[in-house]
Order: sequence, then structure tokens, then C-alpha cells
Amino acid sequence: MSPTRRELLRALAAGGASLALPGLAGCGGPPPRLPNGLEPELYLYIWSDYLAPDTIPGFERETGVRVTVDTYESNEELAAKLLAGASGYDLVVPSGYIVPALAEAGALGLLERDRLANLGNLAPLFRGLPYDPEGAYTVPWQWGTSGIAWRRDLVARAPDSWDLLDDPAFHQRVTLLDDGREVLGAMLKRRGRSLNSTDPGELATARDDALAAKPHLRAFVSAPVKGQLAAGDVQVAQLWNGDAYQARDEQPAIAFASPREGALLWVDFLALATGAPHPAAAHAFIGYILRPEVGAAISAATHYGTPNDAARRILPDAVPFPTDAELARLEFQRDLGPASALWDRMWTEIRSA
Repeated sequence: MSPTRRELLRALAAGGASLALPGLAGCGGPPPRLPNGLEPELYLYIWSDYLAPDTIPGFERETGVRVTVDTYESNEELAAKLLAGASGYDLVVPSGYIVPALAEAGALGLLERDRLANLGNLAPLFRGLPYDPEGAYTVPWQWGTSGIAWRRDLVARAPDSWDLLDDPAFHQRVTLLDDGREVLGAMLKRRGRSLNSTDPGELATARDDALAAKPHLRAFVSAPVKGQLAAGDVQVAQLWNGDAYQARDEQPAIAFASPREGALLWVDFLALATGAPHPAAAHAFIGYILRPEVGAAISAATHYGTPNDAARRILPDAVPFPTDAELARLEFQRDLGPASALWDRMWTEIRSA
């Protein structure tokens, strides 16, 4: 679950008044610049499997900047790194719902939007999003949804509804994501509620539904489930659409569907970390990512949606996107504000039961 604003601010205060980066204090001035005005290095902290093969090499060839990439598997891992006060990263890729809390905690730096090339390529849907309406801290990176992936060769019927959790035919064959927003959100949608609900009664019912399903689940698992599904060790999985299609590249018998009840629509963002040691290179990288051919290559590799209209127009037809009917059932994942604490408690009760 995402840390609450209070938890983030408390962690920031415990670490000192600012997010000081190692090696910067008393360094005697700014880092050296290349002839193009960029710093010679860039440090990117990003989700795993979230780049095209040539994304980084292409930027390095063009600019002379050496890019170091580290990866994480959850927003909680990202937040912990930023709030430790010693990340040293320039750019990070938080999910939308955690952006307001990170910004309020002082973990994100303000972008200089006049230094960002190609912003005009962003689709209208991805401008003015509630996580950062003015785009002061972030630029959209990729978007996607979650749903149900399954092995068509191992499952007799398409499990396109969360009613599968009540079907004995699926007992011990299903995994849910190890992610409270996803699991509780699915339980809420199953009952026709908003997956951003802050109503204590609705959340208690969602918790109880998850607890009732838990004895019949194979596991709560996130990143490893792609390989497990491809190998046939898991036959049905709650999964992000891009991960499902990446797994399908390895095992063509994998199918994916958006649940009839609906699902979340999430957006991940490129953001400048507070105290980024190489801000010029960071702004140049964002502009590079917003080029049509670069954005299209990333989506072609990850199978996630691009917020870049110009990139979308040149994507191969083979790259799957939600249908209009599926998009109509999706709901943007939002910051829960103070209710995050209640969600955290419900998820802890589910995981510890």
C-alpha cells in the first residue's frame, strides 16, 4: 500500500529538513558540463521491464550522457528510497496516486517546463490529471490497467469476471496481485463500488470478500507471476495488461481481459527527484522520451499505453490496447488522502489472516 501523507512527511522530518544527496554537500560547485550543456551523467530509478532496448543507448549516443538505471518493484520501495534522504537519483517513475504525497513531502522537484521539448505531443486525456494538475512535478510516462490473465490451453472457459473467485473450478488456480490497491479495488468493483472508495463500510465489505476468497487462492504475487503464468505454474492471475502481454510473447496461450465489473486505469509519471544532481540531463531525457518514435518504441516493448498522441499514431497494429468498451469500464486510480490509513489497515488484515 502507498504510504500516507502523514507517514511520508514524518519520514521526511526524521531524515532531516531536506533530502540531501550523498556527495553533494561541500562538493565545491556544480558538476562539469558536456559541450552541449548537459551534465555527463544521469541516474534513473524506474520500474523493471519498463524501457525499450534502445531507449537508453539511443539517448547516450545522441547526448554523450552516461545513464545509470536502477529498478524497483513497488511505489513503497520508491518512496522509501526517496525519503531516506540519500537516493542520488535524477528521475523517478511514481504512479499517479502517490505523486501528491511525494510532492507534499518534498521528495519531488519542480520541473522547468520551458526546458521540456515535445510536451505538445501529450494526448488531451493525459493533461491536467488530478495527481498533478499543472504538471509542476511530472510528465506522463505510460498508462495501463489491470485485469485477468489466463492460460487458454489450461482453463476451460474465459474467466472475465471476479465471480471466478466463487467458482470451485478455479480454486487454488488463481493468484491476485500483492498490492492492496489492486485487490481491494477489485473487490469494490465487484460490488459496483468505486475503486477509490473511502467509505468505511464499503471497505470493510471489500476486506471481508478478499478474506473469504483467500483460502481458495494460490497466492498474492506481483512481479514473478509473469514467468509462473508462462510456465503453467499459475493458470489464472490478476495482472497488469502490459505484463500479461509480455508473458504472452513467451507463451502465446496466455489471454487477457478486463473484468466485466471494471478495473482501474493507472498512469505512471516521470518526475524529477528533489536535489537531482543532473537537472539539465534530466530535462533533456524527458524531452527525448516525448519524441514520437521513442515513446512508440517503449510502448511496443512494454505493451503498455503511451500518453503520447504522436507516438500512438505510429505504433504497430500488433500492440494491444483496451477496446472502447473496456475503456468505458475503467476508472482512474486516485490519491486516497487520509483514507490511505484505512486502506492500509484493511490490506494488513487481509495479508496477515
